[in-house]
Amino acid sequence: MTESDLPAVAIVVPVHNEAELLDGCLAALAAAIEHTRRTHPGVRISTVVVLDACTDASARIARSWPVRTIDIDARNVGTARRLGVAAAVAELRSPPADVWISTTDGDSTVPATWLSHQLDLRAAGADVVLGTVRPDFADLTAEHAEHWLATHPRGRPAGNTHGANLGLRAEVYVAAGEFPDLDEHEDVELVDAARSLGARVVATDENEVVTSGRFWGRTPGGYAAFVRATHERIAGVG
Repeated sequence: MTESDLPAVAIVVPVHNEAELLDGCLAALAAAIEHTRRTHPGVRISTVVVLDACTDASARIARSWPVRTIDIDARNVGTARRLGVAAAVAELRSPPADVWISTTDGDSTVPATWLSHQLDLRAAGADVVLGTVRPDFADLTAEHAEHWLATHPRGRPAGNTHGANLGLRAEVYVAAGEFPDLDEHEDVELVDAARSLGARVVATDENEVVTSGRFWGRTPGGYAAFVRATHERIAGVG
């Protein structure tokens, strides 16, 4: 891939009171950006952390890293992602056809090759990249961790949509209507809209993102609800 073929990259991280985990998130993201700049020389990257109604130390932590921060009071992850994308794309000053959008979450850590792999898949023709997510095993019982490994064999990604591990072309993002103002499943709605337009969607588990294994998350039906339901089923609760 030549420098002229490289997209500009908009990375967006929505945050609502993630002081406990945000430093780890941004450290992992910094490592992924550094790796990408080595493997894709000349790539331009804008990283925006959207601080949504934060009342803890999230703002102070975010501002200790070389990222742009914006403050909103929407209490809505769809709104946060959409405003973050708008801010990052505006900073890049590139047309949508030349921009790749990557999103993760403030309670998640990406691997070092996360972004570079998305760009390689884009170069191979992907319009949307769906990466896998796993809960932090340190937050789970041994039985739960074993169950997760047994039900998620490597090399066979389920193709689920996770905002914590998502990438797509900006022109597809715009055509699909951008992230809707939903307090959950905004990522699913966006990808479903992209599919309906004929976007080429690629699922991969090569760069799995580790997210919090907490049982109670920021939205009623988010990933935490899935983790909690799985734990209860394994433990025979209810």
